[in-house]
Amino acid sequence: MHIPDGFLEAGTWAPAWLLSIGGIRYSLKKTAPVLQDRMVPLMGVMSAFIFAAQMVNFPVMGGTSGHLLGGVLAAVLLGPYAGAIVLTCVLIVQCFIFQDGGLTTLGANILNMALAGTMGGYLVYRTVSGVSGRGKAILTGTAIASWFSVILASGFCAIELALSGTSPLAVVLPAMLGIHAFIGVGEAAITTLIIGFILKVRPDLLYGLSLIRTDRPCPRTEPLETGRA
Repeated sequence: MHIPDGFLEAGTWAPAWLLSIGGIRYSLKKTAPVLQDRMVPLMGVMSAFIFAAQMVNFPVMGGTSGHLLGGVLAAVLLGPYAGAIVLTCVLIVQCFIFQDGGLTTLGANILNMALAGTMGGYLVYRTVSGVSGRGKAILTGTAIASWFSVILASGFCAIELALSGTSPLAVVLPAMLGIHAFIGVGEAAITTLIIGFILKVRPDLLYGLSLIRTDRPCPRTEPLETGRA
């Protein structure tokens, strides 16, 4: 899904750069007020984990393979805006150090995976998990959102390739969606396993959990009355 140089025309990758810069700038603005002592190291750890996890490929079909995208994983733990920033950092390192994706197309790759995939997936996650707010709904939302994030990102990639004349949309879109539908299953399985484990041992690490969890009693907030001697 990492588009290399030469696959997109300037009329496609230049607007993608503008959209990506605007999206990341907005994400930084939304994330800045909530940056706390715990948030910053969590973002660093998540960036390192996703970067390492993306190095591991799993076989899909027909000799192809896929790897973890990690957008929904980051968003569920850190929120959609911080998650987008984390994915952007990973994509930048991959581009400049490992030449995974081109420099001119980096904006498109950020738009597809860090912005559309992460934020679109998080919207699905909140929609599904917010129905009941319980653990099973959270895991169901994570699975569906993870799969959808891969499909959404690959769909954006296919449209960009078609706009650049690299391949007709009728050819590239079914091809991209077809193979990434299987990759999305692996994405959903890995992400759900990780979130399920965290939900059991450290549910406080999940972003916005207090807003969607309703299966725990609310803590007592009013002061206790004490008698006088």
